[in-house]
Amino acid sequence: MKKFNLEIAVGLFILAGFASLCYLSISLGKIQFFGGSGYDVQAVFSNSGGLKNGASVVIAGVEVGRVKSVVLDDYQALIIMNLEKDIKLQEDSIASIKTRGLIGEKYIEISPGGADELIKSGGKIRDTQPAVDLEQLISKFVFGKM
Repeated sequence: MKKFNLEIAVGLFILAGFASLCYLSISLGKIQFFGGSGYDVQAVFSNSGGLKNGASVVIAGVEVGRVKSVVLDDYQALIIMNLEKDIKLQEDSIASIKTRGLIGEKYIEISPGGADELIKSGGKIRDTQPAVDLEQLISKFVFGKM
């Protein structure tokens, strides 16, 4: 009987550990099962610079959304972002692709505009700045084209 109780205790311990691991994986990965609770905004860039799905969207250093998809559209990168529903973007906002650190991950930084018109769900940010290509800058510097 004692062996049976020990086996049940070990089994419950393993189940609790597995449930904790699942919870941490989901919360740290910021996985959304039923879509975002916000709204989608599009932006077209000439170069996505290695931006990935799930990258952060930031305003003034504060994360306000995530990149939903990065696809090729008419030889340009169409990026769809899911923003929090309480974030209101003006029509003249600027979206830029930035890098954390020297060779860190890519993210999108949005600089709000001053227009009265707001971008609606499914709308498009017109002003964009593509990622800076570090390799291209270094080659221009090395070969004296700067």
